[in-house]
Amino acid sequence: MRFISVFTHGPSQRHPTEAEGAGMLKLIEEGMKAGWLIECEGVDDDTTGVRVHKDSGGKVKVTDGPFAEAKEVIGGYALLSAASKEEAVEYTRRLLEHVYQGAWEIYQLFGMPTGERQ
Repeated sequence: MRFISVFTHGPSQRHPTEAEGAGMLKLIEEGMKAGWLIECEGVDDDTTGVRVHKDSGGKVKVTDGPFAEAKEVIGGYALLSAASKEEAVEYTRRLLEHVYQGAWEIYQLFGMPTGERQ
């Protein structure tokens, strides 16, 4: 099964220290080599974000960041390959060890049948 784990934090989150970054990079390399980590990326701060939304009248609107009302900011994501939700939680727990503070939310993905994925 595939899962997406999304990292969120408060708007004033500090950047990782050199040691935290090195630890995360080592874990990413190990996870990719072991096959449980498909992809992992950080997300730039909310000043570069764009929100595309549809209003109640059906009109699509685009709003540039920063989003002052945001209580949480997306800081990154990881695509995981795991046999169960519990296994995805364990992998995510390992990722959480390498961030200052924040939370990872895990969602199971669905889509194309396994045989059609590359």
